[in-house]
Amino acid sequence: MSDDVLTGFRQSIDNIDAALVFMLAERFKITKAVGRYKAESGLPPADPGREDRQIARLRKLAQEADLDPEFSEKFLRFIIDEVIRHHERLRED
Repeated sequence: MSDDVLTGFRQSIDNIDAALVFMLAERFKITKAVGRYKAESGLPPADPGREDRQIARLRKLAQEADLDPEFSEKFLRFIIDEVIRHHERLRED
């Protein structure tokens, strides 16, 4: 049974998912460079003030985009925690 409308929606979702993966990959390339710079410069892996500002900014953007701010905060927190983990590993190496 074929449903062209559903197929079209799913193709759009698949395209968005692919774009998200590539955007995350690009983001992590940049944060990896930041982590190397921090390690070489003796800077701490985490910057709680920046993290708080980023979360507040993303929550505001989420509200403007009609996206649940709680979800957006959890999503960004997950990414930030992973970045910090990478930065800590770079500092140890």
